[in-house]
Amino acid sequence: MQNDQSSRSKSLKEKTTKAERRALQEAQRAAKVAAKAEGGKTPAGASGAAASVKSAKSVKPPPSQKNDSATVAVSEKKGGERPPEKDRKKEVPQPRMQYDDKSRVEKAKRRAVVKQTEARNRVELFRHLPQYERQTQLTELESKFFELDPMHPAVYKVGLQYLSGEVCGGNARCIAMLQAFQEAIKDYSTPSEKTLARDLTAKIGSYLSFLIECRPLSISMGNAIRFLKNRIAKLPLTLSEVEVKASLHSDIDRFINEKIILADKVIVKHAVTKISDGDVLLTYGSPSAVEMVLLHAHELGKQFRVVVVDSRPKLEGQLLLHRLVGKGINCTYTHVNAISYIMHEVTRVFLGASSVLSNGTVYSRVGTACVAMVAHAFRVPVLVCCEAYKFHERVQLDSLCSNELGMHFWL
Repeated sequence: MQNDQSSRSKSLKEKTTKAERRALQEAQRAAKVAAKAEGGKTPAGASGAAASVKSAKSVKPPPSQKNDSATVAVSEKKGGERPPEKDRKKEVPQPRMQYDDKSRVEKAKRRAVVKQTEARNRVELFRHLPQYERQTQLTELESKFFELDPMHPAVYKVGLQYLSGEVCGGNARCIAMLQAFQEAIKDYSTPSEKTLARDLTAKIGSYLSFLIECRPLSISMGNAIRFLKNRIAKLPLTLSEVEVKASLHSDIDRFINEKIILADKVIVKHAVTKISDGDVLLTYGSPSAVEMVLLHAHELGKQFRVVVVDSRPKLEGQLLLHRLVGKGINCTYTHVNAISYIMHEVTRVFLGASSVLSNGTVYSRVGTACVAMVAHAFRVPVLVCCEAYKFHERVQLDSLCSNELGMHFWL
């Protein structure tokens, strides 16, 4: 009899699906609850279900089956708490473009607006980063100024300024990009049989591809782009095209004012309190936020001296030196290879930052880590001036995994 029952249960299991068996279990539970509620009376319609429940109770499953059912229940419970697959995909960041992947590189070349010539002497250590001859890019772009129909002139102009180095620095590049997008949105009109949100997002995506070809975007610019795309996606469908343009224009203005201009003013207000009369302040390169701090402290009448540390190839510290001396601030100029010689005179170090990563790491101009470590060795306090919109959830283990390569002839 036991063999007959086991063979019958096996055949029943093979005939029914998992969903049907689960439905049967739910019906049995419901019948049991109804029977308890009526004081032990078994309803006529559920008599078969109640009988099957009793028979199931009388036959105890082996311990292996108990464990299996328990694990299934736990997994179902966990599965119910997990977000849907679509939402989980949104949470995962997109993989970054790696230039040692041939298929991705070929795809990027086909989409490229700018003709890019690969560097003749490629460095194997940096195979995953783009290595192009920049001097050919600028002439190619200038010759195609009137040929690129889909590209807005304001975006094209900003791309040329990025490539030539006329616009540099995290804040300046971000503001120039957002203002170019303002002009592009102002001149935008929705094509027939297309929705504004989708088509405008695609347009901005093409503009970004062009700007990335001119020069890789900074981390802070990526945050600004994410903000703009988020605003476009959340636009109400009831708004007209004119109202949408006005709304996006004001959103971009508000982002520039609140996240960059007002943030710099707050940084200046707090950083000035750290400067005392007789201090010797050291800065590296030409960070815009630090320059504003030094100028404001000088306007308040504080007496201090500035040590400007510079490095090749761009020598941006020379520009900062000229501006500070022009305002009447006492300055000393030196190169980064003499940092240990000058550090014993310094009382505070002020540094700028391109980004602050989620693990607290400061991402900044090459050479900044050297200055900070020497200051730490001499027990000199280091202050980093960075706006909140530059904070990012990314984590980088070093400066090789993601970076922007300069040109070999700069060295």
